Amino acid sequence: MADGGRGSLGGPIKVLLVDDHQVVRRGLRTFLEVQDDIEVVGEAADGEEGVAAAERLHPDVVLMDIKMPGMDGVEALRLLREQRSPARVLIVTSFTEQRTVIPALRAGAAGYVYKDIDPDALAGAIRSVHAGHVLLQPEVADALLSQEDTGGGQGRGGSLTDREREVLALIADGRSNREIARALVLSEKTVKTHVSNILMKLDLSDRTQAALWAVRHGVSAP
Repeated sequence: MADGGRGSLGGPIKVLLVDDHQVVRRGLRTFLEVQDDIEVVGEAADGEEGVAAAERLHPDVVLMDIKMPGMDGVEALRLLREQRSPARVLIVTSFTEQRTVIPALRAGAAGYVYKDIDPDALAGAIRSVHAGHVLLQPEVADALLSQEDTGGGQGRGGSLTDREREVLALIADGRSNREIARALVLSEKTVKTHVSNILMKLDLSDRTQAALWAVRHGVSAP
């Protein structure tokens, strides 16, 4: 089984479904119930319910719609970040416009997939984001990069140690903490410390922003 195929306590990956359409939630649940390493622990019909459910159920991964009545997915993501929820959020959307997806990624989503995704691919995406990967379509990554403010960014990078730059390069390469630990012969706890230091030094909020920063500033694996 691939890395990330088990939840935080060694059991199945706990998934919360947040979508205002019951038929969509039912379809997603049907897709996932046949996976022995994924467990749907709850559902919510809007962002406000989703944030409350995440606080109550402690999911590993949240499948979040963007467009919902009341509190939408972007605002829910911002609240989850403010509450320092450890859940990884995967956007599941029918919208392909960059102007719709990019705000969600900026708010802290680990990536996005479309609602017509193949069931096996959806399960793979959940395992991937749970393992620490970032799922970005190339055109969206390019759009994010083109919108980033470069003022002073490279200067902040000068405060990184050589080891932190190695870790950052591997984040940009899509590696999970476990994979980075193996590649650099470190413990996962040490890698997590390096990731936290990188985010603090670069004034970034999450791994998605760190990966984009690395690409923009040419930080690559040795």
